[in-house]
Amino acid sequence: MRAEVRQVADGTYLVHGHNTNWVILKDGDAVTLVDTGYPGDRSGLLESLAEVGSSPDAVAAVLITHAHNDHLGSAEYLRAAHGTPVYLHPAEVPHARRDFLQQATIADVVRNAWRPGVLPWAVHVIRVGGTEQHPVTSPEPFPTEGALDLPGRPVPVHTPGHTDGHCVYHLPDAGIVISGDALVSGHATSRLKGPQLLPDFFHHDRARTLASLDVVGALDGDTLLPGHGPLHHGSVRAAAEQARERAS
Repeated sequence: MRAEVRQVADGTYLVHGHNTNWVILKDGDAVTLVDTGYPGDRSGLLESLAEVGSSPDAVAAVLITHAHNDHLGSAEYLRAAHGTPVYLHPAEVPHARRDFLQQATIADVVRNAWRPGVLPWAVHVIRVGGTEQHPVTSPEPFPTEGALDLPGRPVPVHTPGHTDGHCVYHLPDAGIVISGDALVSGHATSRLKGPQLLPDFFHHDRARTLASLDVVGALDGDTLLPGHGPLHHGSVRAAAEQARERAS
């Protein structure tokens, strides 16, 4: 399956891989890559860079929303092969090294196998390398506070709950929020369409996940680029409120 690249604003691209998304922020020849998909998405990731006129050597940095396997898949490859720095929230740095793992376990999946879509999703995860571990050897905390001096000038915003160090990335000038798994618009294990939270068993701390919806909703924006599901146009605040209502 080829990754699907969609331009959503000047220099901003949402890419759909194997049931997970990543974002490319382009400024001239240089790009910032937000998340990297599953390990099995690597060819699609490289193709998506080429499609927007870039290359692995032109990636100024990889920003990770959170260190789950479906977002971290090729981060270490880019770091080791191309010297690309990999930045995360300080609380997520040890998670990326795999000092610990805050991720749904096989037991969690088995307990939720009755849910529609969970078993096909689990089979798919295995096929695209989702059970493999590809820790980042030398992940780094964000080098500065506020907007990062990278293509797109993304602003990290800490939204803990899904993992302790989960971050969304705000592009205030463009009115865009890259929301990772703090707020999604669909998932293979959900029958819902539109803004929602992932099923509870995916979250490390559900209460903090719900609290972080207030943080996301306070960001000025009308375009949501989620970690799973399609592009969502409309008030980010309204999207966060809808996800909260559905979660309750």
